Amino acid sequence: MVRIGYTMMTEQTGPRELVRDVVAAEKAGFDFSVTSDHYFPWLREQGHAPYAWAVLGAAAQATERIGLMTYVTCPTTRYHPAVVAQKAATLQILAEGRFRLGLGSGENLNEHVVGAGWPAAHVRLEMLEEAVEIIGALFDGGNVNHHGTHFDVENARLWDLPETRVPIGVAVSGPASCALAGRSADLVIATEAKSELLEAFDRHGGTGKPRVGQLPVCYDPDRDTAVARAHEQFRWSVGGWKVNSELPGPASFAQATELVRKEDIASAIPCGQDVDTFVDAVRAYSDAGFTEIALVQVGGEHQQSFISWAEKSLLPALREL
Repeated sequence: MVRIGYTMMTEQTGPRELVRDVVAAEKAGFDFSVTSDHYFPWLREQGHAPYAWAVLGAAAQATERIGLMTYVTCPTTRYHPAVVAQKAATLQILAEGRFRLGLGSGENLNEHVVGAGWPAAHVRLEMLEEAVEIIGALFDGGNVNHHGTHFDVENARLWDLPETRVPIGVAVSGPASCALAGRSADLVIATEAKSELLEAFDRHGGTGKPRVGQLPVCYDPDRDTAVARAHEQFRWSVGGWKVNSELPGPASFAQATELVRKEDIASAIPCGQDVDTFVDAVRAYSDAGFTEIALVQVGGEHQQSFISWAEKSLLPALREL
């Protein structure tokens, strides 16, 4: 059975509300949750960007069953990988084994804030691979010294290690990242329903491992209202990863999406309250081979109504997939 997740999207909701919403999602029956890790929203209209790790710590204490996961953290620029390992180990203890660490090569949108520049895509992937190696070594326990191409670690050790090792997921978008995920990750992460990504992951060692996708949706009793909200706040999502990873701020995303029409969004994001439309969109991920799909409800102020509708109508229909 496909597992259905709930997304705590930090770009559109404040910290206290994020925790409130994931508590409601747990009660509604969502199987797991994921959390974005941003310093900026994609668009000014979204209006938020709290520190994801503080939110996760609060969520770990406020919930009992639902899984927690970063979707995703970049462990190369804004954070040093040794610090990411410490954060993840601590969170796993707080969550009592419910946490998974999702990692990716990052976006200029968030990483530019430390003034270290924005490397080329192939360099970012090299940095991610080295970071995964460092984090894994620290999860193994003992002292770690590392002097690599991109990072130095001097006599580091995690003094509080969880009983359950933190699973590492790697976000993929092409052959090179799929190879890295297959070699080094416990699960794979992707935001597009492309079976070729999962096939490449399997070729490099990913067979049998979880594969987690994410799908934006916009529930509202009035479909036109849902389409308008999705267009206002989520039109950035049609830009494609190669574009989205390079743009430096919300103003750039606003300019890059000036020509995106409401009908473009309506064809890309399930909108309204027709359950079959939402189920069909999830089925595309299931048919591609994903074992877990996290839903993103567009609009920070519309989470509670979505969760209530999902509990009564959407989740029962999705259980039949």
